[in-house]
Amino acid sequence: MIIFSGVAMRRSVYYFQRIRNGICLALFFSLMFFSGRKVAEVRAEKTVDTVSVAGQADNWGLGFGAEGTQPTGNVSAEELKKYDAYYLGGSEEKVLYLTFDCGYENGNTEPVLDALKKHNAPATFFVVGHFLESAPEIAKRMAADGHTVGNHTYHHPDMSAISDPASFRKEVDDVAALYKKVTGQEMAKYYRPPQGKYSTENLAMAKELGYSTFFWSLAYVDWNVDDQPTKEEAFDKLLTRVHPGAIVLLHSTSKTNGEILDELLTKWEEMGYRFRPLDDLIKGGGPG
Repeated sequence: MIIFSGVAMRRSVYYFQRIRNGICLALFFSLMFFSGRKVAEVRAEKTVDTVSVAGQADNWGLGFGAEGTQPTGNVSAEELKKYDAYYLGGSEEKVLYLTFDCGYENGNTEPVLDALKKHNAPATFFVVGHFLESAPEIAKRMAADGHTVGNHTYHHPDMSAISDPASFRKEVDDVAALYKKVTGQEMAKYYRPPQGKYSTENLAMAKELGYSTFFWSLAYVDWNVDDQPTKEEAFDKLLTRVHPGAIVLLHSTSKTNGEILDELLTKWEEMGYRFRPLDDLIKGGGPG
């Protein structure tokens, strides 16, 4: 009896230890589970915050549908209107709004101006400070030919990274002041964010300064001067994706653009399109 009790006691202690260890392990893994869940929740919150912050700044982008139809922007035309911003015009008429970004002069802007003059096509040139400093005579010709000259900032920075209104204002004011000094005329209150990088805060700042902001609904990869597209590649994009109310973005540094613009404008005219200044788009209230 005594021996049995001793064995039974040892067995009881053994099973008790196993049960205790099992409970401890269960508690440990439960704690790890809930701790891990909490960490995941915190990380998720941080991820949401990061996305929220990143969403305040963005790169302009487009989504294309069927040939000849207007693309969608990553912000709707209705939302952009709140900031006097546009990326395309109405869909009812075959009208194109030609715009050119001018970062510097490399001999291709004058052929562009020649083609525009031949077709009596108005355009808007968005210029930076360096262009006005290095090519003042071409800027004067833009004005003399009746084109609009808009603001592309002085130094072409990522404006979405600028949150200080004074710094934002200096970038646009400096290029506007230089344009007036060069041409004797006021620069149009038209603004295009460099590289298409923007934030809603930037759009609000531009509106506060009296500017309308212009993105685009038709463009192609023409800015790399070391890898220019062929005429066929350019036409493949610019003829198949053209649509009523398009704000067309081209770069004046592109050798291809200088060579094809006369023929391109002819082809667009043969498709029934005509060219209008951005003034008309604003007066018409944009898309609708």
